[in-house]
Amino acid sequence: MKNFALGKYVPFDSLVHRVDPRVKIFATIALLVAIFLPQETYSMTFLVEGVLFLLALTLLFISHVRFRDILLSLRSLWFLVIFLLVIYIVVPKKENVLGIAWNLNGWIVYWDAFAEAGKIVLRLVTMIMVTMVLTATTKPLDLTYALEWYMTPLKVVRFPAAEVAMTVSIALRFIPTLLEDASRVMKAQASRGVDFEHGRLWQKITGLTALIIPLFVSSFLRSEELANAMECRGYDPRKKRTRYRTFRLHVRDVLGLLLVAAILAGVIVLLAMHIDLFALWGIHAL
Repeated sequence: MKNFALGKYVPFDSLVHRVDPRVKIFATIALLVAIFLPQETYSMTFLVEGVLFLLALTLLFISHVRFRDILLSLRSLWFLVIFLLVIYIVVPKKENVLGIAWNLNGWIVYWDAFAEAGKIVLRLVTMIMVTMVLTATTKPLDLTYALEWYMTPLKVVRFPAAEVAMTVSIALRFIPTLLEDASRVMKAQASRGVDFEHGRLWQKITGLTALIIPLFVSSFLRSEELANAMECRGYDPRKKRTRYRTFRLHVRDVLGLLLVAAILAGVIVLLAMHIDLFALWGIHAL
């Protein structure tokens, strides 16, 4: 759990760190839309998702997030891969365009099952990596400012933009803290004889109870301490706040916006025109 990188800010003076947080939020949303736009063929799906995956991986390297931390954060997806593969094998699609993988005494397994599972997993991995770019390169206070800036028009209808933005940023900030608390509680309970990995189902449920209850107590104590600290510092979300640092768009921010907009527009154009690049290149379309 200590290697879980999502929600953990990585202090560094990289190009991605210096980008305006408002631009990074817009870029994150635009890339997520591009990731989950459905393509007509498997070839186009894996081509688009592969390009977006390489883009997210490049941004993570520029942000100085270690590749080992990325792999450790994604290791829980192995169960999802196996689960999706079993589901698509047991319940195949009505139309299978990739053909039969093997036939075992009348039990037919199609290549489409592997393609569908791989497509979903690739999308989820890319989505997590894009989100990691945002959280690893943006300070919680900067993220709060950007969210509040986007929700400024809602203040006309008295929407609590400042409170919502602060709540979201605090939630993201406490993800690694809660994971560290969970790891600490697990080690403490294991030293007292609680086994979280072996035993029967009822024993595992009892072990989880020994983990969840102290974790809830620790979370409530942390939230109370945070509320008291904010009150002592005079925090009032209803008051008009001034800022020590104001954000202004620079050339790198405009270029980042144009790049992300071009990527999203390209994916939409490929979807609308039903283009199969593999067929254009003379490769058999999947």
